[in-house]
Amino acid sequence: MMSPAWFVGIDLGTGSCKAAAVDEDGQVLGFGAGEYSGAEAQERWQEQDPQELFRAAIASVRQAVERSGARPERCGGMSIGGALHSVMALDDRDQPLTGVITWADGRAVKQAEAVAATEAGKRLYPETGCPPHGMYPLYKVMWLRENRPEVFQKARRYVSAKEYAGFRLTGTWQVDYSLAAGSGFLNTHTLEWSDSALNQAGIRPDQLSPLAAPVDLLGRLSAEVAAQMGIPAGTPVVTGSSDAVNSSIGAGAVAPTQATLMIGTSGALRMVASRPVLDAKARSWCYAIDGAHWLVGGAINNGGVALSWLRDCLNQAHVRQPLTFEDVLALAGRAPVGSGGLVCLPFFAGERSPNWNLNARAVFFGMSLTHEARHLARALLEGMAFRFKSLLAVLTEVGLDVKQIVASGGFTQSDLWLQVMADALGRELSVPKWGETSALAAAFWPFLSMGGAASISEIRNWVQSSRVQQPVPEHAALYDRIYPLYTELYRSLTGAFDEAARLQHELGW
Repeated sequence: MMSPAWFVGIDLGTGSCKAAAVDEDGQVLGFGAGEYSGAEAQERWQEQDPQELFRAAIASVRQAVERSGARPERCGGMSIGGALHSVMALDDRDQPLTGVITWADGRAVKQAEAVAATEAGKRLYPETGCPPHGMYPLYKVMWLRENRPEVFQKARRYVSAKEYAGFRLTGTWQVDYSLAAGSGFLNTHTLEWSDSALNQAGIRPDQLSPLAAPVDLLGRLSAEVAAQMGIPAGTPVVTGSSDAVNSSIGAGAVAPTQATLMIGTSGALRMVASRPVLDAKARSWCYAIDGAHWLVGGAINNGGVALSWLRDCLNQAHVRQPLTFEDVLALAGRAPVGSGGLVCLPFFAGERSPNWNLNARAVFFGMSLTHEARHLARALLEGMAFRFKSLLAVLTEVGLDVKQIVASGGFTQSDLWLQVMADALGRELSVPKWGETSALAAAFWPFLSMGGAASISEIRNWVQSSRVQQPVPEHAALYDRIYPLYTELYRSLTGAFDEAARLQHELGW
């Protein structure tokens, strides 16, 4: 019997769905994308239509399969990677009672703050690896209990967008360890649901999906969905992992001294560790991958979204010839390293790691009459880089040794942005040849499940580097001089951030 020759990886992201058809040697045969409209925004709420997400998943796979030219009968399996921290409530007929509440949803801030102030809440981070923050589904469920009691009473189960898509593919409810860990409900040491977290939310363990390893079989592809995708009914669907895990693994950053730096709309610095690694100050998170690997790191809210803000501001004066991202980056490239002493705290959307401060606000400090738009653009890039420098310091402090960083996400398209990051972090940045690392790793899980590889470390056989960005010593030295000013600005403004947030709330902003 002919062996399987190719696999499908699905990356069900927050902004779009992407899919890749990949052969046994890690060569991408075809790529597809399915778009969906932005999340509905109401104050701090962010919800998405689960049906729209699922339709995009089908469309992306069909496109990838058609472009691959691969023989459908030789498809060996597929998996879905899903965005962390999403949750939706379903009734006893598995019908949605809410939309998919995304990671960006801020409605549960007060619930997280209230839990963090209790002794029981202080014990949650050492157990779950999740700092007390409203992005976690644990607190979103608490919000539903307090503000939508009619939904809370009817809810038979709480699932992520990925779990819902997996159910639609196979008819089975199951969740991988990393998605479960990113909910705030998983004990990261025992890989079982946390009684403490369940009690905080007031739900039962049977309202969450059964837990599984990424290589475990989720089920077989239904005939109806298979026909729409263009692959055989009964194709194995393995559980797979989260987009964050897939991003790191798909970049080939699985060695103990490697980290992944991802910048898209937001950003993250992550490492794959062989044990749970926790921070006494709860500045980082720790999510289980399987019984032998954990994802350790931190995330920031302000990646490409901060650059979008500057572009949109400048475009108010460029209505007839609006600037693109590339134009703004070119503008930054015309400014000197260090931006003429202009320092940016880029907290346009609050802050996650390492201080978990939603009240943090953006600041440009040190501006004079000699500074121009180009200095603003470069200072913004450097401010983001300093945020990652603070995350790198946390990883070092908890005992992880980062020697090389693999870059992923949209920022890898800019040589300037890569150079700023390499200089500020003082580390070599390697850029994989294939940019859609999450979709690549999603295809690797079924390959690993069928015995095509012995462990996740063999993903490195699939990953090729396109280039390496080395730090410039003179630039790194200047950033080391500026960084203490950056951290002192943050420290001294903490109280002012809170007051500004209160004022803006009173003014309706």
